[in-house]
Amino acid sequence: MNSKRLALHRYTLLWSLSTIFLLLAGAFVTSTGSGLAVPDWPLSYGMVFPPMIGGIFYEHGHRMVATVVGMLTVGFVVFAHFAEPRAWVRKVGYLALFLVCFQGSLGGLTVLLLLPPAVSTLHAFTAQCFFCTTVWLVLATSRSWIEEPAIAIATIPSRAAVSTGNLAFLATGAFFLQLLLGATMRHHQAGLAIPDFPLHFGGLLPPIWSLPVALHFAHRTFAYVVAGLTLVLATRAIREFPKRPRWMRLSGALSSMVLVQFGLGVSVVWFLRPAWLASVHLVVGALCLGTSFALSMEMARALRAGLKPLGTPLRSMLAKAVA
Repeated sequence: MNSKRLALHRYTLLWSLSTIFLLLAGAFVTSTGSGLAVPDWPLSYGMVFPPMIGGIFYEHGHRMVATVVGMLTVGFVVFAHFAEPRAWVRKVGYLALFLVCFQGSLGGLTVLLLLPPAVSTLHAFTAQCFFCTTVWLVLATSRSWIEEPAIAIATIPSRAAVSTGNLAFLATGAFFLQLLLGATMRHHQAGLAIPDFPLHFGGLLPPIWSLPVALHFAHRTFAYVVAGLTLVLATRAIREFPKRPRWMRLSGALSSMVLVQFGLGVSVVWFLRPAWLASVHLVVGALCLGTSFALSMEMARALRAGLKPLGTPLRSMLAKAVA
């Protein structure tokens, strides 16, 4: 791995970490109700840098962090053009650039249209997609992906191995859906629509239903599904791939983060949704998604080396991109 590619990997890692900080800044905007603290866009009260007081600190601060992340994205595209010989990696960089531009436009629309829930939810969901793209590029530029061959799990991977790979993609999809439910709930102000836990207004099912209650109930219930999938995935990964320590570490980290995330979700309800706790809950959810996504791409790369195609067109397409 030459010095240029090593520098690109370190740059990509910094870029991905900055995206986590951007997610945290955005979470604080929503959690503190500061989405319209600055009513204009792209300037803030007609200024580039307004007084950082009250909700302006969160809203304008979020814009400043987003600007830095956008500049880092442009920097990656330029850096990769000179340092990265693989065309598919450069194309994923262009995808990241598109996503960050789209994300910025959605952020502006949320202000100009006075926080419509649909646009705000799409803004939050696109942020998670962008984060996963940076995780993908961190993997792709790492020493292990560049220097270690994509050795097959076996000459012909067992059905159990392929099934575990499928389960990793399923878990990643479940995390995406759960984060989408969480974003929808958050932007419909439904974080405390059901104020008790583990029951729902003292019963197994809510006695009354409304859109906020339904969103909260769906997000809370699907959390059990996600936790179950994660536990099964981790157990099978450890059993099926004992010679893949990196996969075992990712599976263990994912299981631990899901437990922490579940505890944070419960605490958000019990402590009446303090802004910092709700924001940390969002960021840990993103980390769970990113870890699951990383594990999925690792498995796709190895499975492709021993079985072509993997099965569905979607997985075959993804597998070609992780060669």
